[in-house]
Amino acid sequence: MPAHSQAHLAYLALERLIVTLKLEPGMLLTEKQLIELAGHGRTPVREAIQKLAWQELVAVRPRVGLQIATLRPDDRAHVMQTRKNLEPLAAALVADHASPQARRAMKDCAAEMSKCADVGDMEGFLVADKAFDELMEEACPNRFLTAALAPLQTHARRIWFAGASIERMRGSVDRHVEVIGAIVRADAEQASVAMTDLMDYLVQD
Repeated sequence: MPAHSQAHLAYLALERLIVTLKLEPGMLLTEKQLIELAGHGRTPVREAIQKLAWQELVAVRPRVGLQIATLRPDDRAHVMQTRKNLEPLAAALVADHASPQARRAMKDCAAEMSKCADVGDMEGFLVADKAFDELMEEACPNRFLTAALAPLQTHARRIWFAGASIERMRGSVDRHVEVIGAIVRADAEQASVAMTDLMDYLVQD
């Protein structure tokens, strides 16, 4: 995969802290604190904050600070309702259009997810899941579709982690591996079916 920009690395660092609830919902922070947490300079972190704000994970409160988005009771249902309709289409398109390099990288993601399931590493799984989502975004030819999905995927990871268990992670990993296998085989129909199965699983309590 190509080297990420400093701004993207800062975004990944902060996104991971938000998704894993180390930055708690509703928490107020300063830009300086986020710079320290991200481990990158002011300009990359400001760009990262802009992206997080666009994804509605961080709210800029003038004269107050930066507030981590709260978790609302209906967020899960609304996020998954939308993903369930869009993700199968994205999977089919990626199965048809992904480059050989992207398919190899996805196989690596599947292997990493399986490794995390074996050792019960939920945070490691979320990192691999984020990498998979970004590979999907790069390979999908429909930029409007990926723009709609990107923030939903991050919100879904945070909501999932809030109620996650090792057993649920293993079920999710198994279904991710099925999706990736279909994409690697360039089987668009099966990729869509497998993604629908994954979304159905994630919708369950």
